[in-house]
Amino acid sequence: MNLQEILTFVPAILSALTIHEFFHAWTANKLGDPTARLQGRLTLNPIAHLDIMGTICFIFAHFGWGKPVPVNAANFNNPRRDNMFVSFAGPASNFVLAFLFGATFHLMYANVEPNSQFMSPIFMFLLRSIEINLVLAFFNMIPLFPLDGSHILKGLLPYHLLPKFDIICKYSPFILLGLILIGQQTGVSILWTILGPPVLFFSKMFTGLYL
Repeated sequence: MNLQEILTFVPAILSALTIHEFFHAWTANKLGDPTARLQGRLTLNPIAHLDIMGTICFIFAHFGWGKPVPVNAANFNNPRRDNMFVSFAGPASNFVLAFLFGATFHLMYANVEPNSQFMSPIFMFLLRSIEINLVLAFFNMIPLFPLDGSHILKGLLPYHLLPKFDIICKYSPFILLGLILIGQQTGVSILWTILGPPVLFFSKMFTGLYL
């Protein structure tokens, strides 16, 4: 990455991660679990949501993570259902944020010159933000622990399948890491094969451009 790319990538990823984790905390608090709020996670301050190693990986390896929001499902009226809502809130917030950045991009693109010295970095930030938020939204919906999709799937599975799913969850982080490393080493990304079509489809829908 050159300097301009870093200056657009960093605020884009910080805003995406912050919104994602904030809405996990906000939803949990609304549904009766104050754990995240009491630990200072119900905030839009990105520092509260940063995981140091996860942030370093984002910058150098182009994948990473934020600090997981603590949730005590025992505080929910309906733990199984409400935990699904909390899990879904993160990816949903990234999708909505991508849409809002897309609407801003359309509005500005129609009224100002995108290639001007002043506006070019702003357009680059908007496009990068749309891409990152869509990737985070769909990546986190993959049903592999500890991603949000695994918690959603767990809430949908019949009770008699939960013990088997818990066994799979023990190995899921290694499966996920393996998929990421295979893509980096071979140049053939299984994850992007899954994530690419919806990310590109909604990027085109939100911006009118092929990113």
